[in-house]
Amino acid sequence: MSNVPAAAQVLAILRHLSRQPQPVAAATISRDLKLPRSTTYHLLSTLMAEGFVVRLPDERRYSLGLSAYELGSGYSRQVPLQRFARVPLANLVDRAGHTAHLAVLHGREVVYVIEERAPRRPPLITDVGVRLPAHLTASGRAMLAVLPAAQVRALFPDRDAFVLRHDVGPWTLSALRRVLVDVRRRGHAEEDGEVTPGFASVAVPVLTRDGRPAAAVAVTYPMAEVTDAARDRIVGLVAETADLVASRLTGERAVPRRMSR
Repeated sequence: MSNVPAAAQVLAILRHLSRQPQPVAAATISRDLKLPRSTTYHLLSTLMAEGFVVRLPDERRYSLGLSAYELGSGYSRQVPLQRFARVPLANLVDRAGHTAHLAVLHGREVVYVIEERAPRRPPLITDVGVRLPAHLTASGRAMLAVLPAAQVRALFPDRDAFVLRHDVGPWTLSALRRVLVDVRRRGHAEEDGEVTPGFASVAVPVLTRDGRPAAAVAVTYPMAEVTDAARDRIVGLVAETADLVASRLTGERAVPRRMSR
């Protein structure tokens, strides 16, 4: 518990608003966060005065304000995730001998933010800035597997949400759910030739303190060159690297990867 309860409550409100698909009534915030209504209104008024929250008078609801956007933009400019992950990924490449990358989830896609290419390895499609369907990639599956089921359903409401690159991979929500169950059972995600024929990837999520996926660490390798034993070793190195990035990102010594529900 925080030694500054008001600060903790303010942060809880901001975090709660950031996760909502639409503006929220004060009564809903009070109920969901178990805050007294008077406290909720007082904190919302303070946040409004500083521009972090705006009230929509026609709807009588609250949403994040411009100051919250500026805060998020500052995070993007400083790219702490890339700064925290660059050296661990370079070390992962040295140990695994194959190309590694870091991706973040953006809607139904993953966006690659770091690629550390192994020496004498061919270029891959996972260059920085590239977007790929999350349900086809090991990185995407690793992150989708730790999201609430309702959020996965919202991202993939019908078959039109599923894109296939080489006519392989899950193309319905039920098929994706089976893949994610398998990811949680193994503790890591895999894809075999669904992004690029002849290449496979393994990935592990980088989790925040509350168990949400901040990113995923993955290694991609030629399927013909890697035995089952070598793949298991790579999985261990990827998991170790994901845990290290998570601990650097959160400031905690260890962030448990809760992959089962």
